Amino acid sequence: MEEIFRDFSQHIALALEAISVLMIAIGAVEAFVRVLVPPLRNIASHGRRRAAWLSLARWLLLGLEFMLAADIVRTAIAPTWDDIGKLASIAVIRTFLNFFLERDLDAAAREGATDAVEAGQ
Repeated sequence: MEEIFRDFSQHIALALEAISVLMIAIGAVEAFVRVLVPPLRNIASHGRRRAAWLSLARWLLLGLEFMLAADIVRTAIAPTWDDIGKLASIAVIRTFLNFFLERDLDAAAREGATDAVEAGQ
C-alpha cells in the first residue's frame, strides 16, 4: 500500500514540477515580449525593462512555490533522514529566494506608487 502512495505522490510531484516550469516559461516569454515588442513597433515605452522584470519576478515566485510543493509531496511518504535533509536545504534556499524577490517587488510597488503620486502633482 505504501508503494502505491509513493508512486502516486511521485506523479503529483512531477505534475507540480511541470506546472512550475510552465509558470516560469510563461513569465520569461511575457517579459521578453514586454522588452522586445515596443521597440519593434516604434512605441516609446518608459520603464518597459522594469515592467518586464516585475512581471518575470511574479511568475518566478509562483514557480518557486510550485517547486517547493513538489518537493514536499515527494518526501511526504516515508521520508528518510537524507530526504528530510535535502528538503530542508531546498526549502531554505527557495524561502530566501522568495523573501528577496518579494522584498524587491514590494520596493518596486512603493516606488511606483511614489512615482504616480509625484506625476499627479
